[in-house]
Amino acid sequence: MGRFRLPALDHGVVSFLWAVALGVYIWLLGLAVGFGKPTSVILAAVSGCAIFLFVRLYGEDDYPN
Repeated sequence: MGRFRLPALDHGVVSFLWAVALGVYIWLLGLAVGFGKPTSVILAAVSGCAIFLFVRLYGEDDYPN
């Protein structure tokens, strides 16, 4: 029986999924603590872009062959 492996995803897709998930979390957190809707959306969008860039640039592991 073979070992179960997750499908390979491009690092850009993984970065985008992290950015969307954490952006939605920040948006909901902003609404929960009482920020206005426009403020929460702007904060989540800016944070999502920053998270995407951070994960895209620094998140990939380079293992030696």
